[in-house]
Amino acid sequence: MSSIIRIILAIFLPPIAVLVTAGIGVQFFLNILLTILGVIPGMIHALWIVMRDR
Repeated sequence: MSSIIRIILAIFLPPIAVLVTAGIGVQFFLNILLTILGVIPGMIHALWIVMRDR
């Protein structure tokens, strides 16, 4: 999947971006928890995962 699409997903749907990038695992469940606690921490974590994978 294109990096631009994953970055857009990380902004609007952080858990989906992590799922597409890292699969189902610790990072995915951590992102769900961070998104539940606040959208901004979930977004930051998703962007970090997406950018790290580049």
